[in-house]
Amino acid sequence: MSFSEDASHTLPVDFVDTLGSLESNEDLISWINSMLSSSSERTVDLGTMDRLVSRVVASLDVASEDISLQLEQLVDDISRSASRLHYDLHFMRDGALSLQSSLNDLTSRANGSFSPHTNSALDKLHSLDVIKRNMEAARDVLREAESWSTLESEVSSLLFEQNYVKAAEKLSEANKSMVVFQNTSEYEHRRALMISLQNQLEASLSSALISAINSNDVPLCRSYYSIFDNIQRDAEFRAYYYGSRRSALVAMWQDANLSDIGETPAQTATSPVPFSAFLSSFFSAFLSTLGTEKTPVTAIFPDPQLTLSAFITSTMSSLQPTFAQRLNALMNSLGPSSLPELITAFKATEAFAVSADKILERTGSNSTSAENQAADVSTQKLHRRRSSRMSISRRVSISGNIAGRGLSGSGLDWDHELFEPFLEVQVEYGALEARFLSASLDNDGELGQDQARMLRERSVDVFSLAEESLGRMLGFTHGYGTAQLVKAVDTFVQTFLDASKDAFASQTQSVRGAVPLGASGDIADLDYSLEDWSHIQAWLHLLEALRLILDRLSAFESRLRVVLLQVAAMFRLQDAGLPYIPGATRGEITLLAQSELNNLELQTLLKELEPAPTPLTVPSLRPPADDRPLLVSARGALTTYTTTCQTALQDAMLGPMRKHLAGYAGLPLWTTTLAERPSGRRDVNVPTFSLSPSEPIQRVAEGLLNLPRLFEVYADDDALAFSLETLPFVDDTLLDDHTEPAHVPAHARRQSVISPPAPRGLPAEAIESIWLSALGRSLLTHLRGVLPKIRSLSANGAAQLASDLSYLGNIVGALNAEDAELELWRECTSMTEDEGRRAVVEGTRTDAVFSKVARMRGWIS
Repeated sequence: MSFSEDASHTLPVDFVDTLGSLESNEDLISWINSMLSSSSERTVDLGTMDRLVSRVVASLDVASEDISLQLEQLVDDISRSASRLHYDLHFMRDGALSLQSSLNDLTSRANGSFSPHTNSALDKLHSLDVIKRNMEAARDVLREAESWSTLESEVSSLLFEQNYVKAAEKLSEANKSMVVFQNTSEYEHRRALMISLQNQLEASLSSALISAINSNDVPLCRSYYSIFDNIQRDAEFRAYYYGSRRSALVAMWQDANLSDIGETPAQTATSPVPFSAFLSSFFSAFLSTLGTEKTPVTAIFPDPQLTLSAFITSTMSSLQPTFAQRLNALMNSLGPSSLPELITAFKATEAFAVSADKILERTGSNSTSAENQAADVSTQKLHRRRSSRMSISRRVSISGNIAGRGLSGSGLDWDHELFEPFLEVQVEYGALEARFLSASLDNDGELGQDQARMLRERSVDVFSLAEESLGRMLGFTHGYGTAQLVKAVDTFVQTFLDASKDAFASQTQSVRGAVPLGASGDIADLDYSLEDWSHIQAWLHLLEALRLILDRLSAFESRLRVVLLQVAAMFRLQDAGLPYIPGATRGEITLLAQSELNNLELQTLLKELEPAPTPLTVPSLRPPADDRPLLVSARGALTTYTTTCQTALQDAMLGPMRKHLAGYAGLPLWTTTLAERPSGRRDVNVPTFSLSPSEPIQRVAEGLLNLPRLFEVYADDDALAFSLETLPFVDDTLLDDHTEPAHVPAHARRQSVISPPAPRGLPAEAIESIWLSALGRSLLTHLRGVLPKIRSLSANGAAQLASDLSYLGNIVGALNAEDAELELWRECTSMTEDEGRRAVVEGTRTDAVFSKVARMRGWIS
């Protein structure tokens, strides 16, 4: 068995590798024990191990001797090389010093051999070279200038021979040499000659050019364009081309037979048509012309996109009468009703602009470069440099547009000519909308006898017109007229409500029927006339109509708020600083964004709609955006109208009681004395508290006590629950107790005059309590105006007045009504003669009520 076979059967596979660990292990015995312990699971043949170790030791001895020999040889080589290394370093140092000395010697000899006249010779050679180059350039220029002596004859000869291309080249070359005469006396003469020859060439070509343009000879037109471009007459060629192509459109515009712009109808076989209908057909023909011209323009001109855009602007500017003049004539002819026609015309213009922009975009992408179309390289380079300087802003616009999100198209500003006439009208959109709304509502009939019904019907028309205005604003101003729209609609609704209120105030209600609908005989004995019942019924119906108007107003504000949020979102989505408006061209949006419509008022309105961001953990007292009214004036007018109606209803309900108080101040009992009492009772001292109330106060008290019966009839009428916070003489504390939840802060309970009404769904008892309290307070306020009219009071009269006030105070107290001033009247009239005079002398009472009572009692003059 070989050594490897023995090892594989008796020792681990990595035993030989493990021998290497002896180098780091100083204890040989422990290493042997560890190796033997690793093979404890199998029996180890110690004889075999001994033989193996002997062989390994022999191999290690041989390897150790080999390594020793190699180390000795390596040490000998290093010893021999070390001494030579010192010599090599010394030799390199000597060589470097020798080289340095040689270089210094060479520099000295070079400086000594340099002649002082060398610089002068070199300068002369340089001057001669410059003179040579200048003389060669001057020779070329003089050769070009020499051609001026024969230029006129040569060009005339070429024109006679109809060699227009060669003549154009001659003139182009001569034009380059004009700079030679720039500061000489010959410049003006040469310039006049150049212009004269160019004019001759243009005149010779004009008839042939017009013929080629009219016959659509594209190759010939392209040849003529290169000739005109060589003689710097590019603009003249374009003028010929544009004039020929737009002639049909200009004639169509001028010969239009329009029915709504105040012009004298043309003597044509066609019947007059509205301006908006004609504009649609005109733009249709315009688009057809652009589509036809796209191919020849691309073949003739090096910049077909700019050429087509210039063609559009030149055509629009050559129309007579101008676009703006016809828009003004349309407004003057139709008056307030011109807004829909203006919007229709604007939409037709917008559709044309979008279609034309697509044609220009396709023309720009399919056109070839200017370099491939040029015949003369130098001339075309000059032309391209001039064109790039003129259109740098347009190129920037195009590049910015390519990266845009929704403003794709040509990116040129040709559409300014289309939309600038509308801009003056758009700026006045608010006034136009207000006049249109007012005129549209005036077409309705006057208010009839059933005013509440007429108010409901007309309010439907009012808010229908208001909702239609949202579409008009978006279609005509793309949201930039939002602030003007809000103001116009607000004024429109306010005017409608104010006019209705004035009409109701100036008319007398006439509703037939003795008692209200559903009334029983239980209230037939109430002190109300047929006219009183009619007024109560009419004002209740009117309150119900106002409640419906508030519902419609709130619904319209919600739709208006949605539109405003859409506009705000559209403005936030911007491309290159312009809002993203689908269906509008870049130039149109630019004009709107730079107009007076885009003002601080618009930005503030849109910003206020966005709720302020607040942390979720911090409660905010700021109401959400939906709680802020948009039509402030309209809500104010509705509040005023509601208050007027509620006041009239209170007057109708309190009318009989106020009639009883009409002669209250002139009753004779105020001046009655004890001597005037019937015989037999003259000496009887009747206490004040035992006096019975006077007859007017008794009748008033009976009327107040009958008011709950009146409200039982209208317990299910929603009109009484409408806008309780605007009810005249309402008790705020009583109202808050019935309408406000417990968690609302006291300082935030009362609503403003433009806020929504109190919550509905109150029980009938709460509504009745609030109304009865307000009626009682209203009657007490009326009584406060009656009492100062009493001229004088005797002692008995004062006692009677105090008894009346005390009795009436108890009655109104049951209705949750009280009046502090009337309580002062009761106190002052209850004072005895001695108490009153003492108070006057001592000055303990200085209030106005005591002063009035004191004058009536004669305590003061």
